[in-house]
Parts: sequence; C-alpha cells; structure tokens
Amino acid sequence: MSVHPPATGIRRPSGRVRKYSSRDRAVLVLMLGVPALLVTALIWGPALASIFLSLTRWNGVTAPEFVGAENYTQAFTIYPPFWPALRNNILWLLALLLIATPLGLLLAVILDKQIRGSRFYQSVFYLPVVLSLALVGFIWTLIYSQDQGLINQLSGFNVNWLGDSNINLGAVLVAAGWRHVGYVMVLYLAGLKGVDSSMKEAAALDGANEVQTFTRVIFPAMKPINIVVLVVTVIEGLRAFDIVYIINKGTNGLELLSVLITNNIVGEASRIGFGSALAVVLLLISLAFIITYLVQTFRKEAP
Repeated sequence: MSVHPPATGIRRPSGRVRKYSSRDRAVLVLMLGVPALLVTALIWGPALASIFLSLTRWNGVTAPEFVGAENYTQAFTIYPPFWPALRNNILWLLALLLIATPLGLLLAVILDKQIRGSRFYQSVFYLPVVLSLALVGFIWTLIYSQDQGLINQLSGFNVNWLGDSNINLGAVLVAAGWRHVGYVMVLYLAGLKGVDSSMKEAAALDGANEVQTFTRVIFPAMKPINIVVLVVTVIEGLRAFDIVYIINKGTNGLELLSVLITNNIVGEASRIGFGSALAVVLLLISLAFIITYLVQTFRKEAP
C-alpha cells in the first residue's frame, strides 16, 4: 500500500530558466547598452584620455610626445596662476558646502511646513536656478558696478567690488551661492516629502523635540538625497567657469582651475597636455571629496 505525502500547497520550483525572446533581448540591450555606451563615450572616455594626454606634450597638431610627470611638475613649481587658482577652487567648494548648502536645507525645512505663501517663496528662491551662471554673472556685474551698481547706490559707498582682488572672490561667491541655495532647496524639499511621517510621530512619542527629530531621524533618512546634494555641490564648486569669465576672464583674484584649463587647451598656447594635467588635478580633488564622504557614510552603517 503506497503512502502519498500530504499536499502542502507549496509548488517546488521547476528549475527551468526563463528564456527571453529576441525582442526582450533587444529591449535589454537598448535600455542597458545605450546608456552605458553614452556614459563611456562622454564621461569615462574623455576622462581617461585626459589622464593619458596629461603625460604628454601635445599642441593638437603634431604627434603627442610622452613626457611623464613633467606637466605636473611645471604646474606645481613654475606656473604662477596654479596655486591661486587651486586655493580659489577649494574656497569656492567650501563656501558652497558650508554656507550655501545649509542655507538651502534650512529653506527647505521652513517651506516644508506649508507656511502661508510657500509656493510663492519656492518660486522666488528657485528662479536663479533656471538662469545660467553666465547670466548670473552679468546680473551681479550690474549689481556690483562701482559707478551705477545697486549696492553702492543704496549704501552710498564707492567700493570696487569686482576690481579689488581682496574682495572680489567673496563678492562672486555670494552670486554663485545665490543660485546654489535654490537648487539645494528643491532637492531637499523632494527628500522631505519622501520621509515617512510615522517616523516623525514615533520620535515625537519618544519625547524628541523638533531639532532632535530632524537631526536624529529625518536627516539620516534622507541619505540618498544627501549623497546627491554632495555630488551636485562638488561638481558646481569645481566646474565654476562662466561667472568669473564673464566678469574679468578669471583674472585679478578670480583665477580658477577651469579657466586655466580653458586658456591652455583652447587658447593661443595650445598646450593640450599641460591643460589636461590641470584637468586631472581638478578631477582628483572632486573624487577626494566624494569618496571620503561615501566611505564615512557607509562605514557608519557597517555592522
């Protein structure tokens, strides 16, 4: 007499692998292959090419001549604009990270409370974001003008805001921060909308005040947004070019690595290898900030 095992209602996997049709494979290739190809061609390809060219002496016409680290040595030792430009780039990045980004976060927290006229304030603060940095530079050039500028007219001062190398970097950082604050505000507004309200209620039941709820519950829950904001801020801080080029072509206290790269690669010098070395330095600075933050973030989550 045979005994059959009782039916459990659980179906065992057949072990068969799903077969994709040719149409499915074509869709997968298009959805994954095309973006990967574009990223490789437009980002990784030029980045690797810059690293290679930074080790050569090339004017764009004759064959590249391999010179090793000579371009880097020249930049660090006998190229006067390099160190002021590097300092200005780091100051630019720190100003966006430590001043403009927290201001954008503060605005997002305030406007997320649905205060009266919040939609109007969001539009006002976001308006500079839709403007290019070149247009922002032109607008603030009019505001900072020594003769007819808005600031000197209202204050009665006669300050050369953009011509004085001791203060023009700070003046331009105000203009760049004006635009960056709105961008960060919108990103964090989106992040705050995605935070589960039950987490806030649980923190309130545990006796946490508003500041504690934000610092211990809400802000850590927005980690993906924090990473996006960091990457965007680093990119904005290091790729700054338009605004200083509009004002005085990146000279007299407004030197930036991006301007030096452009002057060497596109300018009359045609020192493509040297300009590529400056671009690699800029790339390494950006990677240092991003990688350090990511390592610290994920290390805190490790068991």
